[in-house]
Amino acid sequence: QVQPVESGGGSVQAGESLRLSCVDIGFNNYCMAWFRQAPGKEREGVAAIDSDGTTTVADSVKGRFTISKDNAKRILYLQMNNLKPEDTGMYYCANELGAYCYGTRFSFSDLPPPGLGYWGQGTQVTVSS
Repeated sequence: QVQPVESGGGSVQAGESLRLSCVDIGFNNYCMAWFRQAPGKEREGVAAIDSDGTTTVADSVKGRFTISKDNAKRILYLQMNNLKPEDTGMYYCANELGAYCYGTRFSFSDLPPPGLGYWGQGTQVTVSS
C-alpha cells in the first residue's frame, strides 16, 4: 500500500469552489474518507464513501460538499461549493478505514482509531471573506 496524495487545495474567496483530488495507488473498494483540521482545532471528518458506494457528509458541509471516486483512475474527489471561511484548514484523505464509513451514517463525531488506514500528507484550503 502506498500513501495517498492529495491535491487541489488553494486560496479562494467565500462562495467559490474547489475540487480536491486524492490519488491512491493502492485504490480499492474499502472505506475512504476526507478529513480536515483547522489551526488550533481537532481533526474532523468531512465526507466518507463506503465499500458499497454509500456516501455520507458531515452536517457542517451538507448541501455544499460532495464525495465521489473514479475507480478507473483511482482518484477520490471532494467537490466543495459555496466555500465559507470556516472551511479553512488542511484537508486529508484516507483509505482502508474499516468500519469508520459505516459509523458516519449515524454520526461524524468519532474519528478512526489511531494508526488505522493510509493517510495522505494533506492539502491546504484557505477561504477568505
